[in-house]
Amino acid sequence: MIIDSIQNASKYYSVHPLFEKAFQYINSQDLAKLEDGKFEIDGENLKAIVSNKNGMTAEESTAKFECHNNYIDIQVCINGKETMGWKPRETCTSQKGDYNPEKDVVFYSDSPDMYFQLTNGQFAIFFPNDVHAPMIGEGLIKKLVIKVKI
Repeated sequence: MIIDSIQNASKYYSVHPLFEKAFQYINSQDLAKLEDGKFEIDGENLKAIVSNKNGMTAEESTAKFECHNNYIDIQVCINGKETMGWKPRETCTSQKGDYNPEKDVVFYSDSPDMYFQLTNGQFAIFFPNDVHAPMIGEGLIKKLVIKVKI
């Protein structure tokens, strides 16, 4: 997992071959004016999902404590205060159901080891070994999630 601010994004270009393109997309957008929806950036390699929803309780979010096998998430907080839970996948002991290949998601019943908060212009990168519980907070949270093919 990586946590940082958008202005430092170039530090992470070398982590994955598609990160530079992903962050260039993020930096080329007027984030405040992005409309909700799903957008293709580079076919199946890079996809964007914009949402503007009310935050949820930690209990609601951890009910869908998730990770992915085929995509890395770059989750950008555009507006609001978003708390996220995290735990390394290798220490999770209670998988909930089977892996869903269509949605590239597997859920766990475990509890996060830690929580952290993002606010405007900050991001978290979740790799397949990062189980995460996003969208914890009060009021509207506008965010952009870039799905990066592994």
